[in-house]
Amino acid sequence: MTESMITLQGFVGAEPVLRIAGGHPVANFRVACTPRRLNRTTGAWADAPTQWFTVNAWRVLGENVARSLRKGDAVVVHGRLSARSYTNKDGLEVNTFEVEASVVGHDLNRGLTHLIKNDRRGAVELPGRGFGREAARDDVEAGDDREAALAQAQADWGGLPLDEPPGFEAPVGPAPERSEAEEGAPASAA
Repeated sequence: MTESMITLQGFVGAEPVLRIAGGHPVANFRVACTPRRLNRTTGAWADAPTQWFTVNAWRVLGENVARSLRKGDAVVVHGRLSARSYTNKDGLEVNTFEVEASVVGHDLNRGLTHLIKNDRRGAVELPGRGFGREAARDDVEAGDDREAALAQAQADWGGLPLDEPPGFEAPVGPAPERSEAEEGAPASAA
């Protein structure tokens, strides 16, 4: 049996929701994809209508998605495409597209990220803390001042996102110059 596989490039539309289904964790989230088209007569680029996809990520992938993705994140999703029809409360037939994800990641054309590896059991390894899902929950519950440290690092380096992995050495010298044309990102006010 052949299956339709698809790769999406878009933005997370809402915070992923992690739940248990059939005894296994699954994260559900929506991805918005807005293709750009070139009008050859005018030479101008225009946005085509936004396409929305529901993405389901199962087991360890789902747990990692719930911990890693936030609304507005640029993502790339690869998985099995399926179409579903239902009748809504107004009596209209609605067609939706769902993707059962096999791979989910941040779109590195749009920013930086840092991978914290899982061990073979699917547990997360935290630098200086070892392995374990409990360690990940402890970090979130303890409210580590990580956000303030990252905000300061971003300010120090011209607003560029920095999430430094262990052993990473920051560049020496002035912060890099950025233009407003770079993916619509505002230039840093240094």
